[in-house]
Amino acid sequence: MSTAYQERDVYVAIADPTRRKLIRLLADSEEVPLYELTPHFQIGRTAVSKHLAILKKADLVTNRKVGRETRYRLNAAPLQEVKDWLAFYEKFWNERAILLKNILEE
Repeated sequence: MSTAYQERDVYVAIADPTRRKLIRLLADSEEVPLYELTPHFQIGRTAVSKHLAILKKADLVTNRKVGRETRYRLNAAPLQEVKDWLAFYEKFWNERAILLKNILEE
């Protein structure tokens, strides 16, 4: 798998706990400037910015300049792909749970 593909891959983007936390923080707000996101992490502003860039390449984040600051917003649409992929496994485990329940009731 090429590096360029991985950078745009929503699964690669959400694989990192820092990026998942960024997604969660952005989900709670309309738009958030970088300086408001940085205090939530034990890493520097540059590192947070790099994580946001990866999320942006995966189309999970949009940004816009307002004066000298950049504000970030969540674009949750690509997460639908993850939800659809997980739906199969939810069905798989639900079927297994029903089977186990039936076995235990016998």
